[in-house]
Amino acid sequence: MNTIFEKIQELDEIPSYSKHERFVEGIVNAINEKIITVGDALPSVNAMISSLGYARETVIKGYRELQNRGLIESKNRLGYFVSDDNTQQSLKVALLMYTIDTFQEQFYKSFRNELGANVHLDVFFHHGNIDVFETVFSMVKNRHYGMYVISPIHHPRTRELLNTIPRQKLLMFDRYEPLEGDFQYVVQEFEQSSYAIFEQLATVIRKFDKMLFFHNPDSLFPPEIVKSFQRFIKAYHIKGQVLRSYEPGSVEKGVVYYINDNAELWNLLRDCTAKKIKPGKDIGILSHNDEPVKELVGNGITTYSVSFNDMGKRAAQAVLSREAVHEVLPTKLVRRNSL
Repeated sequence: MNTIFEKIQELDEIPSYSKHERFVEGIVNAINEKIITVGDALPSVNAMISSLGYARETVIKGYRELQNRGLIESKNRLGYFVSDDNTQQSLKVALLMYTIDTFQEQFYKSFRNELGANVHLDVFFHHGNIDVFETVFSMVKNRHYGMYVISPIHHPRTRELLNTIPRQKLLMFDRYEPLEGDFQYVVQEFEQSSYAIFEQLATVIRKFDKMLFFHNPDSLFPPEIVKSFQRFIKAYHIKGQVLRSYEPGSVEKGVVYYINDNAELWNLLRDCTAKKIKPGKDIGILSHNDEPVKELVGNGITTYSVSFNDMGKRAAQAVLSREAVHEVLPTKLVRRNSL
């Protein structure tokens, strides 16, 4: 153990280094030189104070930074241990997502790329299930990450769980869940933005006889959009209805179809081909969340969404800079031939 102290004390010769920098860099050097390896115990806080003459706050702060970088971990009542020997990583981040659908994949790729190679990233999924969320969250929290990037579920238990994370270590993304105090977020808004999109499309929607909105209450689809649809058809006196799912073979002319489930969208387009119904002329189609395939199928599907690439990039920038970010990304309409 004396060798660890020596690696820290060696840096006394660099006058520009603070005690905190000597402490952290000294332990990093000890790991690089294999003086300590993964699984080895580190000196206790009291031992560091006694041998180095550092203040308790300096030692605790140094150990906390090494934890945030994922190099050491704290085991309850046992002390600190080396957990990783990749000293090039500057931060250890936990990413808790809904699932890995097309949109979440866009976010992940952008987020991972912007973070860079020196940030360790562990990815977890909760699939919109509060029990899974709680189980995964508890496991992740006990690993002491430097930053927790979480897409929350709208549920009373979610708030209780998120309140256990220090605010400076929490970044909420995609969906917003209100919490007390100041915290960081890069999210999208559903109800007002959807209503604004419907208003932009009101003139063309009125050219059709009615509008059908397909929404499965058991799905992960934001219920706020259903509210905005119901408010829109009432305000604009449009005949409309919310149905649980699209039934294959039920397509009819004169209808605007709001479909978000891709499997249902493919069924609708297949029915259009079979019945020689032309999207954009005989029927209208609108879908939430843009993706490359929607540009290609059905001669182009009209969509609206935020940019998940931008969301991933902004979230990563906030993690790296530790800047205070409170950002609701703009929702954009992409007009194509289907509406």
